[in-house]
Amino acid sequence: MQQKQQTLKSKISFTGRGLHTGLQVEMTVEPAPANHGIKFQRIDITEQPVIEAIADNVTATSRGTTLEKNGVKISTIEHVLAALSGMGVDNALIKVNAPEAPIMDGSARDYVDAIIKAGVEEQAEDRWCFEIKEKFIYTDEASGKEIILLPDDKLSMEVMVDFNSKVVGNQYARLNDISEFATEVAPCRTFVFLHELEPLFKNNLIKGGDFDNAIVIVEKPVPQEELNRLASVFNKPTVERAPEGYLNHLELRFMNEVARHKLLDLVGDLSLVGFPIKGKVIANKPGHQINTEVARQLRKIAKKEMQKPTVPPYDPNVPPVYDINEVKKLLPHRPPFLLVDKIISSTADCVVGVKNVTMNEPFFVGHFPDEPVMPGVLVIEAMAQVGGILVLGSVDNPEDYSTYFLKINNVKFKRKIVPGDTLIFKLTLTEPIRRGIVNMLGQAFVGDTLACEGELTAQVVKTK
Repeated sequence: MQQKQQTLKSKISFTGRGLHTGLQVEMTVEPAPANHGIKFQRIDITEQPVIEAIADNVTATSRGTTLEKNGVKISTIEHVLAALSGMGVDNALIKVNAPEAPIMDGSARDYVDAIIKAGVEEQAEDRWCFEIKEKFIYTDEASGKEIILLPDDKLSMEVMVDFNSKVVGNQYARLNDISEFATEVAPCRTFVFLHELEPLFKNNLIKGGDFDNAIVIVEKPVPQEELNRLASVFNKPTVERAPEGYLNHLELRFMNEVARHKLLDLVGDLSLVGFPIKGKVIANKPGHQINTEVARQLRKIAKKEMQKPTVPPYDPNVPPVYDINEVKKLLPHRPPFLLVDKIISSTADCVVGVKNVTMNEPFFVGHFPDEPVMPGVLVIEAMAQVGGILVLGSVDNPEDYSTYFLKINNVKFKRKIVPGDTLIFKLTLTEPIRRGIVNMLGQAFVGDTLACEGELTAQVVKTK
């Protein structure tokens, strides 16, 4: 069954410090209409610019993911994106009064708890999922990082990390189903190695860092003078290295919390594809740079998939909506110029018809004797006849009306039509019918292949 898009039932708000800027941040996540997607809005700027949460807008990945559009940035957005994606929220507007989202406790737990409290509601429009149909591999040979995607009937993820650390060791984490995100992944905090703190400070980062919003990993004993200096930097009375290798006797929420947080980041970064993913993701040493690069490439593939025309289903065992005798009651055409055999689907704005092409077609006598090909103009004519049924099937006394071409635009022939082909025509209204003028998108398929498409404009005229 097709899933529906979802948004929040009510807005949720957060206050906290930005991890790198140290600024006090106020952030509100509001419900949004269907097909809106996830967007950020910088309300601290006069124009209140909006930045779409898509991979095309990623401009930096150092210690977090940064989006930028028209010179306006929003950073450290992966945790709130992971929470929204993990909880099935397709549409939301995130208003922020700073250039960075609040870090909260370093995980996505606060975000998820707020989403659960507010509730999620279904919207009328269908949710489109990007389905992985063939193996996809992206490898960064310099770092040994790799992300693989495989076809599957749901989203699942596996993460393996190796920091060459005696404290962390090699870790593995798995998300069997996105429904487990809230309990198994969201509570896992960001982390940093002690030896990384000084360079980060010097690069004007982690101004909002705290032992309460990050796991600090210590590989070897540290002189007390250095610990005292860290206590002063982080405005703490004392700092200690626990025997387990974590500062301030920190208690892990999971034994593999580091790997699980990498999985959290992966969920957030891959949401930048802009569509939910259906497939199995296997990531070896993932990070924001490779995550977002994969998201960028997947988004390109997904956009091409969305642009592919949907082939109408055709089961010859199902009785037609109109057989050939009923088609003759609707159309004035007669053999050899009646080019519709039956109608298999008909709604107020879309009709699907079938034409079986055989060697007995009279036009094959001269087009061409040694290479029979159905003339393109007749493919368009057959398409138009199916479109005529879309209109004439909705009027009383259809025998009193005829349809005439006014315009044909953007016609493309993508495949030869030859004897033995079964043409499936799909005609869809692109505008409401006004004053007898009909605008339609016509598509002709052979199997799963789009053979011909074009934009047709016709006029319905009463002839009797």
